[in-house]
Order: sequence, then structure tokens, then C-alpha cells
Amino acid sequence: MINLFNAHIETLSIHRVGNKSRNEAIFLSEEAYRLDDEIAPLLKEYFFKPFREKEETYYQFAHDVDLEFNEMYNLANTVFNAPNTENVHEVSKKITKHLFEQSNHPHIKNGEVYIAYLTNISIDNNIVDAIGVFKSEIKTDFLQFQENESNLEMLLQQGINLNKLDKGCLIFNYKKEEGYKILTIDSNKYDARYWLEHFLSVDLFQDESFMTKKYLKFCQDFAKEVVLPAEDKKEEVMFMNRSVNYFAKNDEFEETNFLNEVIDNPDLISEFKNYKVDKGEKYSIEDTTTFPIANNAVSDARKKIKNIINLDTNVQIKLDFINPESADKFIEKGWDEEKQMYYYLVYFNKEQKS
Repeated sequence: MINLFNAHIETLSIHRVGNKSRNEAIFLSEEAYRLDDEIAPLLKEYFFKPFREKEETYYQFAHDVDLEFNEMYNLANTVFNAPNTENVHEVSKKITKHLFEQSNHPHIKNGEVYIAYLTNISIDNNIVDAIGVFKSEIKTDFLQFQENESNLEMLLQQGINLNKLDKGCLIFNYKKEEGYKILTIDSNKYDARYWLEHFLSVDLFQDESFMTKKYLKFCQDFAKEVVLPAEDKKEEVMFMNRSVNYFAKNDEFEETNFLNEVIDNPDLISEFKNYKVDKGEKYSIEDTTTFPIANNAVSDARKKIKNIINLDTNVQIKLDFINPESADKFIEKGWDEEKQMYYYLVYFNKEQKS
């Protein structure tokens, strides 16, 4: 989990890259950009807003042979080892040149490259520095107005929309041995391989948070695609209820214990295993049976899981995720022959005040 609220831009370098296949040039600024108090907060919002709005999926630098052959990993090391303005700016030129070398697909757009050294970022409750690499590609038309004697003239100009960053990544000075923890966004996916694979050369960072999120997402889809058709909506909700509670009360995930605790119907255990064989690779859990559980990922997942049964009679039944045994004890489903309708029978002693 990251917190960018107190992040500070220590240094900023701005360059421009063209498209090599169209013989467009590269422009490297001679000196770092001098930020002022007026533009700094605007740039912070421009750079950071996309990372606050998307789900945190971390990456790490990787290489088929060895991490030391990953160019961006080495350039990040050079910056973190000496984060003074002169060194950061010189490395920013090398990063921009590296990006330019990957810009040879006809669809890749030219644009400005912003490379910032960032301080005071919180990640996993640690305060760290980071390198930000951002690229603006899409230009927006806008109007400027100018007084011309007795008339007001309109001037059509082009510029960057500060509400939408096209591409960006945050390289945190954290987990260096694994290839650093990295967040990345790409709003214009006209060539998905260009930014992630060719420029950054990253793989998914498969830590406990990643595994917890992926396994719970796998369980959620299993509940929807298998439990619901085989049982009913109540059992779908209760399966996810029990699953989340298992993750919440344990520090380690162990698949056999998990299945025995959350699945009452033995037939569904075999269905679960078959579903994992078929779909496990999609969630990167195909060979996973044990892993440490990340509590923050469980809390995030709980917020996204619906615990409501919506009925076609405009009635909703909300089940308690904290006390799941209540649904098993006090809610019964049946069929009314006279009305030819299903019903839920709910037992209670008294109504609670809101």
C-alpha cells in the first residue's frame, strides 16, 4: 500500500522522444528543470493521480539471464546510489535514450518525458525515495483569448491535459534484491509491449499481497461460476464470507485446511480443484498451495465483495460478514407450492434499532 500525499519532487528533468521509425528526433535538455511553487503542485497531481485511482499491482525489474542485465534496473541503481541533481539529470538522459531506442513501432507516439526524483513516499509502512518516469503523448486543443484593440480574439493552441497522464511508472527504492517494487500505468495501450516489456522489462511482483489478492479473486470467480449454479445465491455469498474470514484470522494460507474449513459440500471440493487446474494460470496460482497472508489485501478484498442477496421482488437481504454463522442458523430457503415462488425464512427474537 502506498501513500503519495507527502511526496516531494526533489529534481525534475524534461526531455522529448520521437518515433525512430518515422525519423523523429530526440531532444535532451541540458539542465534539470527549475520547479517553482506554482507549477510543482500541478505536476504532483498530474503525475500521481493515476496511481491513486487504479488498483495497486506491483511489478519488478526482470531479465531472462540475470537482473544485472536489465538496463533500467542498473540506471535506477545509479540514481539511488547518488541522488544529487547533477547525477539524476545525467541518468535521466540515459533513461530517455533507452526509451527512444524502444520507440520504433509505427504506432508509438512522440512526446515529452519527465523524470523526477521523489522523496517521502510511504510504501508498506516504510518511508522511501522513488524515481518517477512519466510520458505525455496526446495533445489537447484549447483556446487562448487576446485583446486586439476593441475586439477579443481567439487563438487555437495545443497542450497537455493535466487531468490525464498517458504513461508513467514509480520505481521505489524498496526490495532492491528482488528488482525493486514498481507501479506503472499506461492509458494509451496502442502497443502494450512497448512500455512494460521493451522499456521497463518487468514481471509481476509476486509477494504476499499479490498472492492474497489473486487467490481471493480466484475464490470470488469460483463462487460466481460454480457455487452459485450448483447451490444458490446465499451459498455463493456465504462461501466468500467463510473464505474472507479464513484469510482474516490466519497468517499463513494452507489450501487443504482452507478447503476443509470453507466448503461444506464434498462435491464442491473436487469442483474447486478442477476449477483451479483449468483457471489457476489466469490468476498466477496454478502451483500455489501455501503462502503468507497479507492483512491489508484481505481488508481491501472484503470491501469489494458483495454480501447482499437481491430478490426480484425488490427486497434485499444483507448477510453479516462478521458473524457468518447467523445466516446458517437463522435463514432458510424454501419453495411455496401455492404461490409457486421461492422464499427465505428469517428467524429473530426482536428487531434492532437503527
